[in-house]
Amino acid sequence: MYILGINAYHADSSAAIFENGKMIAAIEEERFRRLKHWAGFPSQAINFCLQEAGIRLSDIDHIAIGRDPYAKLTKKILFLIKNPGGGWNAVADRLRNAKKVSSIESEFAIIDDTVTDKILKQKIHQVEHHRSHLASAFFASPFEEAALLSIDGSGDFTTTMTAIGNRNKIDVLESVDFPHSVGIFYTALTQLLGFPHYGDEYKVMGLAPYGEPKYVRELKDVLLFKSNGLFKLNLKYFRSAKSGIISYGEDHIPQVATLFSEYMTDKFGAARKKDEPLSQYHKDLAASVQRITEELIFHILKNLQEKTGLKQVCIAGGVAQNSVANGKLTRNTGFTKVYIPSAGHDAGISMGAAMYVYNQLLNQPRAAPIWSAYTGSKFTNEEIENYLRSRNISYEKYSDEELYDRIAERLIHAGVVGWFNGRSEFGPRALGARSILADPRREDAKDLLNLKIKRRESFRPFAPSILKEYVNEYFEITDDVPFMEKVFPIRPEKYKIIPAVTHADGTGRLQTVDRNITPRYYDLIETFRRKTGVPILLNTSFNENEPIVNSPAEALECFLRTNMDMLVLENCVVTR
Repeated sequence: MYILGINAYHADSSAAIFENGKMIAAIEEERFRRLKHWAGFPSQAINFCLQEAGIRLSDIDHIAIGRDPYAKLTKKILFLIKNPGGGWNAVADRLRNAKKVSSIESEFAIIDDTVTDKILKQKIHQVEHHRSHLASAFFASPFEEAALLSIDGSGDFTTTMTAIGNRNKIDVLESVDFPHSVGIFYTALTQLLGFPHYGDEYKVMGLAPYGEPKYVRELKDVLLFKSNGLFKLNLKYFRSAKSGIISYGEDHIPQVATLFSEYMTDKFGAARKKDEPLSQYHKDLAASVQRITEELIFHILKNLQEKTGLKQVCIAGGVAQNSVANGKLTRNTGFTKVYIPSAGHDAGISMGAAMYVYNQLLNQPRAAPIWSAYTGSKFTNEEIENYLRSRNISYEKYSDEELYDRIAERLIHAGVVGWFNGRSEFGPRALGARSILADPRREDAKDLLNLKIKRRESFRPFAPSILKEYVNEYFEITDDVPFMEKVFPIRPEKYKIIPAVTHADGTGRLQTVDRNITPRYYDLIETFRRKTGVPILLNTSFNENEPIVNSPAEALECFLRTNMDMLVLENCVVTR
């Protein structure tokens, strides 16, 4: 049985394909389009998935779309009645997208014109946004039973959903409706701090360690905790719900409207202007936004744990990308085990919708847990060599052992290395397949990377990839973190040993590297460990203000327009 899942006409559009419940391939459309958060119909991602499965669209048994236009339809209508006139603006884009989803057969016809609309309609399942998120976390997890949380900006008129997962079934418990949203709260304050673009919230999380959470009390008038374990927004602080939140133009790039009101600026000051320096107030406000968001997540999960009595929890949704909060969950909620998928954001909707159809609707048994994010594009050495020769690029080809040795030596001598290896990752994190690497022992490594490649804000941290056997030696908490989804405290005695990956508050967003999952990346770090005594590499995404590179051509172009020292394409090495 083949099931194709898609996230279409929504930010981070993507596709995933499953054979008898096992994921064969999954990838974001932005990797092909080269436009961040691309939000149209994921035709190239679908074609990639079909090619990886070796089938045509006509061979697909079920198509799962992570959007249900009819979900909470009554509440949508009531919202419009309560917000006459301009209220239509708030849902106009949703309605237009819903129309696209309901007539999606024409898009599929471009991929395979042998499949008729009638046949396609029989195969299509529309899976509500948050149920897709819940499925992407629970059905991929190792837990037989778990509490579940989906939490983001908004999807299908819901912003937060709790549930219980048991074997191959998900039972929804509670939900919070638009416009009351933790994601909207965090985005509004992100905008106030001078970061206006879709997806900029991680910058606030990176800025927070440089401030003190002095304004949590004031923010508790903005984000209101309810006694039932849920929350609501004080809507005085937000632009009227009569207007839209996210819009999509002809270029399919999501644009976020200004979310905060004049009341917000009266209380917290005017929005920071472009190129205005970050003041201590901005840093303290960022720390406060991060702190109250953490407290709210703990509030929701404490209540969920008490209601369910379970010790395992699975989390997805845009807010689940807050790795700082994720690292504190087991110390603040009563849950002892946490699973978050590699694509916890909206790209994971494609994966979750397909799993929901297979497990929940078709009542099929669950497949093995998913611990690998490597489901994307892959290129052979032969393909890479042919491409480099076509560009007249000089290169050397090495055996694996020689390769790891040369890379480690270059890193030790202040080199910055582009590492292109195996299948690309599904999700927003570079996990050793499409990564830029540096020596974590260098105090100037962050400056080197920003000077040579990234050219990004100096406060944004870089992450450590650590061999899983050594986590306890460097971090105060030991856990498997394969998807770089949690931030943990680094042992104080290690600060000076790995300064390049130690945040201002003494923490690190770690990725545990398992030889069984990613053997080549493991062996590279092991080679570096034998030479230096440190089982860690600084890892950041292989890109420069663009989606993570997907092909050798994009990797080479990034290398050529930056000051990267070494480019590694499988076993082929290009140097300056």
